[in-house]
Amino acid sequence: MGNSTNGLKKLLDDQLKLHNQKGFIEKDPISIPHRFAIKQDIEIAGFFAAIFAWGNRTTIINKCNELMLLMDHSPYQFITQHRELDLKRFLDFKHRTFNATDLLHFIRVLRHHYENDSSAEPTLERAFSKGLNRKDETVENALMSFHDYFFSLEDSPGRTKKHISTPANNSSCKRLNMFLRWMVRKDNAGVDFGIWKNIQPHQLVCPLDVHVQRVARSLNLIQSEKADWKTAVELTNNLKQLDAADPVKYDIALFSMGVGIRY
Repeated sequence: MGNSTNGLKKLLDDQLKLHNQKGFIEKDPISIPHRFAIKQDIEIAGFFAAIFAWGNRTTIINKCNELMLLMDHSPYQFITQHRELDLKRFLDFKHRTFNATDLLHFIRVLRHHYENDSSAEPTLERAFSKGLNRKDETVENALMSFHDYFFSLEDSPGRTKKHISTPANNSSCKRLNMFLRWMVRKDNAGVDFGIWKNIQPHQLVCPLDVHVQRVARSLNLIQSEKADWKTAVELTNNLKQLDAADPVKYDIALFSMGVGIRY
């Protein structure tokens, strides 16, 4: 890294302390899962909030609100107990290129997953940790396995594949990495949930959105101008020089610096 490691660490630690706090939640898509207390509601609401997270944050939150309303503000109960007739309410749903076909597949896969999880506490985490080995340095294998699993049901729509990215296509997997950050990271600030235990914080990869990418390049944390998996891993590896156990905590700092958040 071009910057002094100590100086860079102080800068990012200061920014993290400033932004990794309850005030960050309200205007961020992470506010959607924060409305729930049940683990399965949190992970379902968080999954959709992350998948919808491209474009204007206000629009993203509004679309999440619309979806939660359609699910009667009980996403887990709706996913697992809905009848075929209940699905008609989603036929006009749309967020950018995400449409009713995509949404109905998501609902179908989630229901299939929870119904086939025979453990005492069904969780979406098992869908993400199927392909993960404890010795894996990153969640690369986990995300590739999740992609295959998500489209393993018969008649999975091809168009929906663009909404579940995979490192196999050299995608940065920004939205999925952000979702994993929410579910896996745990500290005392109360922003991230830390409700998943099979994936370790040091295995996470930093979400590479346009704001993070711009700031990271200005700080010489990345060299490439491409927003791909290789660059996301490069950024994460450099952040591990600042905190090997929890590198992705700095996502909050980099993102907030990029969008100029003020409290």
